[in-house]
Amino acid sequence: MDRDQLLLQTIQKLNSKKIYIISGERSGDLHASNLVLALGELDSSLSFRGMGGSFSSQAGVELTVDYDEVALMGFLEVVLGFRKVLKYLKLIKQDILSFKPQAIILVDYGGFNMRIAAFAKVNQIPVHYYIPPKIWAWNQKRAIKLKAITDHIYSILPFEPIFFKKFGLDVTYVGNPLRDEIKKFTPHKFFFQKNELSYKPIIALLPGSRAQELKSMLEPMLELVKEYSQFQFVIAGVENLDSNLYLAAKNAGIRVIFNQTYDLLTHALAAVVTSGTATLETALFRVPQVVVYRTSPISYIIAKNLIRVPFISLVNLIADKEVVKELIQNDFSMENLRVELTRILSNQVAKVAIYQSYDLIQERLGNESASKNTARLILNTFQK
Repeated sequence: MDRDQLLLQTIQKLNSKKIYIISGERSGDLHASNLVLALGELDSSLSFRGMGGSFSSQAGVELTVDYDEVALMGFLEVVLGFRKVLKYLKLIKQDILSFKPQAIILVDYGGFNMRIAAFAKVNQIPVHYYIPPKIWAWNQKRAIKLKAITDHIYSILPFEPIFFKKFGLDVTYVGNPLRDEIKKFTPHKFFFQKNELSYKPIIALLPGSRAQELKSMLEPMLELVKEYSQFQFVIAGVENLDSNLYLAAKNAGIRVIFNQTYDLLTHALAAVVTSGTATLETALFRVPQVVVYRTSPISYIIAKNLIRVPFISLVNLIADKEVVKELIQNDFSMENLRVELTRILSNQVAKVAIYQSYDLIQERLGNESASKNTARLILNTFQK
């Protein structure tokens, strides 16, 4: 690089509008990266720094912290790992002051990002919260705090603006980013051949994207295999996790495929899915599913006493009724899983009811581009 090019880059950097963006797990990282790309398309003078993962890095975010270093799940796990969280909170706060951004964009990851929002407010940095904390699920009074520490909130769940309005928050529904991702997706023409799969019908296993989830969820899922010899089970693996976490599956002869979840759902007849974003993705691919979840006993007891909604899956929450069966904690047994999986595989009436509810969910989500809508709204605030 010659001197003139270096000088030009330096001038561009000095003139750029700086945004600090923070996401704390895989789905949030994906949504953050798409928002960064949408912002960059509208304003090429923007520069980004923050916390995230590979998606954000590839989109052009200079990472101060990779979220894998901070990731914790479950109430007990968070309490035991709180010292580590405090360490990274301090690091991020120092980096924000050093970077001097014009705005901070927080993406999901409520426990961590609420603290960052409060810090930003004290330091008079505008806070844009994209995918706000699920306050409606537990400790709803946090909405009052959220109002005090944020400037703009952009929701991806159609029922959230109505909830937040009760607390005086003006929240904008921008559409759901999963719709954007699925629209961009093109199925691989040779999926079976590429992954050396047989042509038996596929049951997809989606055990989660975090190490702690995988350790809890995968083993009970694997017990299903011997019960359904007429099907092949395929696991949606996550490449950034330790491959040894999938060793039990590989030893049992079950295929694990990485970073091909949408291809897998395109071909799956049914799925067993760990509660989270993947339940909505599975619904948008119109795959009948059983939702499962298990955490440590203490975390579960705490959660059971705090949670204020009747369901844990996004599918049931958006539909506002039980569309898919949720097997949580002690209900997540081999017998219950077998009964429910058999029902959605063989009962045509049950399948039709699921498909009709999936149509309702699609309608409620709408066709808006969440990333582009949010990018426009954020840039409008810069102009004002």
